[in-house]
Amino acid sequence: MTIRLPHGTYEPRTEPAPFGPPGAPLTSRTVFAAAHVVADPYADVSPDSPAAVDWDATLAFRRHLWAHGLGVAEAMDTAQRGMGLDWAGAAELIRRSAAEAKAAGGRIAAGAGTDQLTGPADLAGVRAAYEEQLALVEETGAQPVLMASRALAAAAGSPDDYLAVYGHLLRQCSGPVILHWLGPMFDPALEGYWGSADLDTATDTFLKVVAEHPDKVDGVKVSLLDARREAELRRRLPDGVRCYTGDDFHYPELIAGDDHGFSHALLGVFDPLAPPAAEAVRRLDAGDTASFRAVLDPTVALARHLFAAPTRYYKTGVVFLAWLAGHQDHFAMVGGLQSARSIPHLARAYELADGLGLFPDPALAEARMKSLLTVYGVDR
Repeated sequence: MTIRLPHGTYEPRTEPAPFGPPGAPLTSRTVFAAAHVVADPYADVSPDSPAAVDWDATLAFRRHLWAHGLGVAEAMDTAQRGMGLDWAGAAELIRRSAAEAKAAGGRIAAGAGTDQLTGPADLAGVRAAYEEQLALVEETGAQPVLMASRALAAAAGSPDDYLAVYGHLLRQCSGPVILHWLGPMFDPALEGYWGSADLDTATDTFLKVVAEHPDKVDGVKVSLLDARREAELRRRLPDGVRCYTGDDFHYPELIAGDDHGFSHALLGVFDPLAPPAAEAVRRLDAGDTASFRAVLDPTVALARHLFAAPTRYYKTGVVFLAWLAGHQDHFAMVGGLQSARSIPHLARAYELADGLGLFPDPALAEARMKSLLTVYGVDR
């Protein structure tokens, strides 16, 4: 049996790949999957309306991630933060997911940013917005991730402004946080973050924040899609401060590491890749780096496809694969973002994911792919 895709015919798999079953938390690396939200497809809302979320399906997907031993990074970019999910929705998501994490015994970190600001703000306003979100995250028991702020990028006039804002926040945190550097390929409004468009200068400022508050920084999450720069940056971190890769292009080599160290992970691509990611890291737990790479390296082609420019729309492919895999009953997204990728892009994502054995029920994935192709008028 074959399926006709826009770029040609494809013969789907009939059996899923034999990834290991869900198991205990991973040991050699700390691994978070930045999880997507499941929209309520029956809500009568417009793309500009507050997000309508299917809470049952959203929380069920988090239990899937925890079952495989991964942590959940909540209310991050993958959850459409700033792209359909506003602060009110993110706050509710954090509360519900943190409570679910306690019940399930799962690890959770959650993003604290400034997206409740809807217009220009000065530095004092940016600090206050961060403080509000940071307080909520800490109250839920989740580990805070201090997210990059569009408002701070607009308000800051120099690297010293970043040092002052982050220093103020870190001094009042009750425990270590993860600092998040999100590159402009994920959000163009973050161009020049840390006070300079020159990445070497920006890196120096970023590391100065860490060096001045090492007891308040569990780790840094770097999403620049530059493996060399990340490897060099992590060598400059103080002892005890982790590097969490956010590089969805080079994650196997960065997690495996080199003679000078390795990266942990906080990745949006681990939302659809949870089973092989967990299987791979368990092999790394056993000291088998070659086997780790053998499992994870083949997934990079799919990751690079999902995160192709414009990278910020990778969320569409992530939710599409969750639908094909049976984790949700529909392909609808907050803000109507299911329209952000073309049918040829989605068809190629299906082909790559099926080739990896990502679908627990390949026949279901095939049927759903065919139904979508019919809607788009593709001859089966």
